[in-house]
Amino acid sequence: MTLLRSPPALHRFDTPLGPHLMMVDGSRIYAIDPTLDREMDLLAGAAPDAVLDLLSRHGLSAEGFMTGDLPQDPPMRSLSLAVAQACNLGCTYCYAQQGNFGGAEANMGWDVARDALTGLIDSAAPGEQVKIAFLGGEPLANRALVRRATEFAKALAGERGVQAAFAITTNGTLVGPDDAAFFARHRFAVTVSMDGNEELHDQQRPFRNGRGSYRRILANLAPLLGQGEALQVSARVTVTPRNLALRETLDHLIGLGFHSVGFSPVLKTPTGTDELQTPDIDVLLEQMIACGEAFTAKMIAGETYPFSNMQTALRELHRGTHRPYPCGAGAGYFGVSATGGLFACHRFVEDPAGAMGNVTDGVDRAAQRQWLESRAVDRQEPCRQCWARYLCGGGCHHEVIHRGRPACDYIRGWLSYCLQAYVVLGERAPGLFAARP
Repeated sequence: MTLLRSPPALHRFDTPLGPHLMMVDGSRIYAIDPTLDREMDLLAGAAPDAVLDLLSRHGLSAEGFMTGDLPQDPPMRSLSLAVAQACNLGCTYCYAQQGNFGGAEANMGWDVARDALTGLIDSAAPGEQVKIAFLGGEPLANRALVRRATEFAKALAGERGVQAAFAITTNGTLVGPDDAAFFARHRFAVTVSMDGNEELHDQQRPFRNGRGSYRRILANLAPLLGQGEALQVSARVTVTPRNLALRETLDHLIGLGFHSVGFSPVLKTPTGTDELQTPDIDVLLEQMIACGEAFTAKMIAGETYPFSNMQTALRELHRGTHRPYPCGAGAGYFGVSATGGLFACHRFVEDPAGAMGNVTDGVDRAAQRQWLESRAVDRQEPCRQCWARYLCGGGCHHEVIHRGRPACDYIRGWLSYCLQAYVVLGERAPGLFAARP
């Protein structure tokens, strides 16, 4: 869908409503008339400035949103706490190596959690929001700390006039009714890891003794989903070569009552087990588009279909999101290890490649500056010549550092599809964007 004639500043794409153009800088999307489209054709192979001059004459300016300036010592605004570097499951692909990140199993102590949360909240001004996530391993293996840390953070944030938002990602096997009530009371966003129906899930996410975990999780979902609107419960599907039938999985998990369902492909594991290879990634794109087509049809019909990958992509396109990084890792967001180390994100816990200081001394600003300098998308190859660079941000830092970029064609293909769907839905289901910024 990308035309080779277009410089990296542009991406032309076709939709059922005619040709469209995305200005890469600023992620601005325009319908273009046949005359302009033909004129652009005539400039195939011309210097980028000639194409931009043509667009300017048609009222499509290329004003610069992306200045190349990098953030300088950005304040911390989000933490994920690895409260339990241990897990009761033996997932085949676990980036945390069954929760211990390649070391001894450990639970986070109160002093580490307190210092991390105090540093986070003290760095925020009154009225600002901080985000606190509990991860592992399995965070509910250290339930007492999750609860104490939540109540401490909420009280301290209240004293400072700061808003605190909470999240937890759990394997679902230890969740009880009291946990569900606690999460609802503190307005948690809850993500449960599930990889499909019983057969698929149990292949990839068994207990350490080899027994399946699906039925245990299913029994534990009832109190979570029973909280109604007070608690948003999402399913996170880790996609390997073994569970690529995404549409069936999506419908299955929506049928269980999850408020949203999203897919996360496995591109890098500590052992290489279950990593997607090029043929798998091709199937992944086909399946993601099939899910997107179902979503689009449901939206046009006025129905709901909580496919979170699609919802997120459309929201970002509608906002005109353009960014030099894929996420806030190493900027405003950090992962905290059980022993108090600060890392670029939850996937870099105990990984020297993402070490960023500790909760006692704070962020290592020199390490952070080097990270932000080297990881900016315009400093990456081949990203600098990719039309999708400011939507993608260069891809997951952890995956790129440790495996490279096997999924670039997938990312471009998915974003191309989402651009087309955005245009169609804007015309045929405009209410979808009515309340969005």
